[in-house]
Amino acid sequence: MLKEVDHSQEIINSIKVAIGTDTAVLHEPRFNGNEWTYLKDCLDSTFVSSVGQYVDRFEKELAGYTNAAHAVAVVNGTSALHMALQIVGVKSNDEVLIPSLTFVATANAVRYCGAIPHFVDSDFGTLGIDPVALRDHLKTTTDFINNQCINKQTGRVIRAIVPMHTFGHPVNINEILAVARDFHLVVIEDAAESLGSTVSGKHTGTFGELGIISFNGNKTITTGGGGAIITNNTELAKLAKHLTTTAKLPHRWEYTHDEVGYNYRMPNINAALGCAQLEQLPDFIDAKRHLFVKYQSAFADLPYVRLVSEPVDCHSNYWLQTLILDETIAEERNDILAATNEAGLMTRPIWNLLHNLKPFKGCPRMDLSVAISLEKRLLNLPSSVHLGEENKL
Repeated sequence: MLKEVDHSQEIINSIKVAIGTDTAVLHEPRFNGNEWTYLKDCLDSTFVSSVGQYVDRFEKELAGYTNAAHAVAVVNGTSALHMALQIVGVKSNDEVLIPSLTFVATANAVRYCGAIPHFVDSDFGTLGIDPVALRDHLKTTTDFINNQCINKQTGRVIRAIVPMHTFGHPVNINEILAVARDFHLVVIEDAAESLGSTVSGKHTGTFGELGIISFNGNKTITTGGGGAIITNNTELAKLAKHLTTTAKLPHRWEYTHDEVGYNYRMPNINAALGCAQLEQLPDFIDAKRHLFVKYQSAFADLPYVRLVSEPVDCHSNYWLQTLILDETIAEERNDILAATNEAGLMTRPIWNLLHNLKPFKGCPRMDLSVAISLEKRLLNLPSSVHLGEENKL
C-alpha cells in the first residue's frame, strides 16, 4: 500500500529551499539605509510631530515615485481611506462596493462615513474584485434614478467602489473603471498593499479619483504607522490636507477651524523614517520579485499548490507571497498552517470574509462563490525583503 503524501511536510521543505533558512516570520521591515541619520536629524530639530521638513519631503517624493500630482501623508491607511471616501461625497446611508475578501479596514472606513458596505466577489486570477461578475450583479440589482445608481432592494444610493490590490497584485482596474463609468460610481483605490505595483506602467492608486497607501510596519516600506492619499485632483488634495490637519485655517496665531476636521496628519518623525525607506524601495521590490522566483522554483514539483503571480501587463511588488491550495486538499489548510508555524515558518491564512463578521452581517452582497473558495485555500508565506536578496542564494 502506498504511503499517503504528507502535504504539510512537502510544503515546509519547499519553503525552506526557497528562503534558505529553517525559520522565518511572515514579514519584517528592512532598515538598511539612512533611517538612523534621518531620525537623529528629526530629533535634533525638535520637530517630531505634525510639522516638519520630512513630512513635506515625504509627500513630494511619494508623489514623484507614484507619478501622482499630489500625496497627503496621514497617520495610517485606514484614516487615508476614511478621508478619501468622505471628500468624494460618500455620506450616511450610501452604499459602497467593496470586496468581501479584504482587510477589515476597508469596511471600517466605509462605516466611519455612516455608509453601508456592499460586498462583491473576487477574481481567481487577481484576488481582487471581479469586474465581469460585478457588472452582471449591478445590471440585475440596480436602477438609475436622478443619474444615481440605486440598489433596488434597499433603495439606497450606491455611491462608490473601492477596488483593493490584494497582496500587491493589481486588480483588473481598467475593467472596473468601465463598470464605474457605466454605473456612475466614484472609484477610490485601496492600494494599501501595492506601493510599487503598476498596470501598463501606471502606478496603482492613480487610476481612480483617489488612492490610498499604507506604511504599517509589515508593509513593503514602513513609517512605523502611516498612510497616504494620492491623487491627480488638485482640489481634492487641498481638501484632504485641510481636513486631515483639523480643518485649521492658516494664521500666525489664530485657531480658526471652518469645519469638522481630523487630527490625521503624519508626524514628522514617522515621515523621516519613510524618506529613508522610500530611497530603498526599488531594491526592496527587486528582492521581493526575486523571492517569488525562488518560491516558484521550490514549489514547481508540487501539483496541488500554485503561487499567485502578477497579472498580464502588470508589475507586482509581491508584498506577500501567496500560495493557493488545490481544492482537493483545501480541507488540509489548517493542518498546513499548524505544521508550518510549529516548524518555525510563519504562514497565515487570508482574512475572514467581511460579510461573515459580526459588524457587517446583514449588509448587502452579491454571490460570493469565488471569495468563499479562496478563503479556504489561501496561505501567505514568509515574505521579508531580506529573504529575496541575492546573498540569500
